[in-house]
Amino acid sequence: MAVAEPQFDDLYREIILDHYRRPRNRGELTAATQRVEGVNPVCGDEIHLDLEIEDGTIQDVSFWGSGCSISQSSASMLTDRLKGCSIEEAERVMAKVRAMLMEGAAPDAEIGDLEALEGVAKLPVRVKCALLSWNVLQEGIRQASTAA
Repeated sequence: MAVAEPQFDDLYREIILDHYRRPRNRGELTAATQRVEGVNPVCGDEIHLDLEIEDGTIQDVSFWGSGCSISQSSASMLTDRLKGCSIEEAERVMAKVRAMLMEGAAPDAEIGDLEALEGVAKLPVRVKCALLSWNVLQEGIRQASTAA
């Protein structure tokens, strides 16, 4: 029996596995105002986000796609955290998640359960997996602001 490496202990915390096994907000939105997608060419992870943005608020958000547990869990956690948030709040959370994953910043209380992704920062090759849905979200917000 193989012994788990300590670096993976934090990475596969129960919350990440829960979001992978039981993804929240998975599927297409019929009232989407933005539909954006992204692919990580290194590993093939694919995320599609549907956003319903009205009056500067993410009224609804869903995702679908395929990939590793980190990319899919991160997308599920993103939708859970940002549904009903203002664009400004979503951008703050996005910046804090990026800082945590890319710069090793301490998790901020505002990101909530997304703190579970902190262990990904220890594995640089997996950071792109965790950030894929956030990059797609950023494009969706950009599209919404140029359409307004």
